[in-house]
Amino acid sequence: MTDSPITLPNVQGFFDPATSTVSYVVHDPATLQAAIIDPVLDFAPRNGRTSTASADALLAYVADRGLKPVWLLETHAHADHLSAAHYLREKTGAPMVIGAQITRVQEAFVPLFEADDVVPDGSQFDRLVDEGDVLPLGDLQIRVMHTPGHTPACVTYLIGDAAFVGDTLFMPDYGTARTDFPGGSAVALYASIRKILNLPAETRVFVGHDYLPEGRTAFQWQSSIAEQNRDNVHIHAGVRENDFVALRKARDAILEAPLLILPSLQVNIRAGAMPPATPAGHVYFRIPVNAI
Repeated sequence: MTDSPITLPNVQGFFDPATSTVSYVVHDPATLQAAIIDPVLDFAPRNGRTSTASADALLAYVADRGLKPVWLLETHAHADHLSAAHYLREKTGAPMVIGAQITRVQEAFVPLFEADDVVPDGSQFDRLVDEGDVLPLGDLQIRVMHTPGHTPACVTYLIGDAAFVGDTLFMPDYGTARTDFPGGSAVALYASIRKILNLPAETRVFVGHDYLPEGRTAFQWQSSIAEQNRDNVHIHAGVRENDFVALRKARDAILEAPLLILPSLQVNIRAGAMPPATPAGHVYFRIPVNAI
């Protein structure tokens, strides 16, 4: 008697060159139920115009394959791109999911933007998840790991043999996420990554960005736990906590703020919705001066 084969999810990545973000459509091949992870709403900072081209490409892929989106998953509140999850929720009816500690992110940024319409309780999202929570995806399960450090709300989604780590880890030749945002912590990031790297060696690791480090000519977003443990330039298996924390803090000290941090966070603390319109019908982003 042989064991039944393990169902593996089908994963398709979509790279957005404007923000170096990778969004994913993950589906169960048996039932065609799908989850969309970290979708991008296109935003042109020069003229303030939005576009749904990237999100529509996800919808076209879903439609072409007869998939049924049942979850919209955010790995965290992004500071480098606007989320398209609100738009996709309107198009698909699928609920939005984010880590329960999104409330801490909202508490940090609601006062900065004087976003009086935002109650910092996570109620803008449909489902808040934490360590050990499980969501169904057809014959598969979505298991949640709380992996803070980059932000306090970061989570990793485990679906079959695949781990969607958001910004916690990058490709091995690029390293790890910054930790200088409010609530970020290099110590917490080290612990989170060690938890991820204890997954089975063959686990596929799907990252949230790729920045094409020197020496590589093609964008990539898939590695494995074995490759990360062996080759990650910041935190391979031999790196001690003190050394990682020192490296991470030194690197963070010279990083500029992401180009889209101010518009992104105003949208993303609202679960992908725009700030409320003025009585004249205009929507504005607030740019706090000398505040970050």
